[in-house]
Amino acid sequence: MSSKEQQQAYAEKIKPLQPKPPYFINCLKAFLVGGFICIIGEALQKFYMTYFNFNEQTAGNPTAATLILIAALLTGIGVYDKIGQFGGAGSAVPVTGFANAITSAALEHKSEGIVLGIATNLFKLAGAVIVFGAVSAYIFGMIRYAFKILM
Repeated sequence: MSSKEQQQAYAEKIKPLQPKPPYFINCLKAFLVGGFICIIGEALQKFYMTYFNFNEQTAGNPTAATLILIAALLTGIGVYDKIGQFGGAGSAVPVTGFANAITSAALEHKSEGIVLGIATNLFKLAGAVIVFGAVSAYIFGMIRYAFKILM
């Protein structure tokens, strides 16, 4: 029996013994945490619209910046990790989840120095996100342009 066959046999043997993950509870937690983050974002947007006279479109930038700052601070003091453990995918709401990932990478590699530790490891994650974001934006922009010409 090969090593791969042994691994498959072992996986089949232990499958009935493994506990079933609580899918419904996990989904509910993710929904609540993600929804709460979005409520905070909406409250911040209303705050900027009310007190700084932004309109709905221009309030988005300071709202995103504030959410990034809050997520980075919470990551730095270790709170965002606890939120992530509880809420799972709900804590990965794009802006705050990305801020958490970037800040975590910076904190993890700070002992290696600013350039070779923090900066290098920050852009391992951020670089891929930026590249795929830019490429997908280009592709969807071209598709939209093609539809505009055809219609």
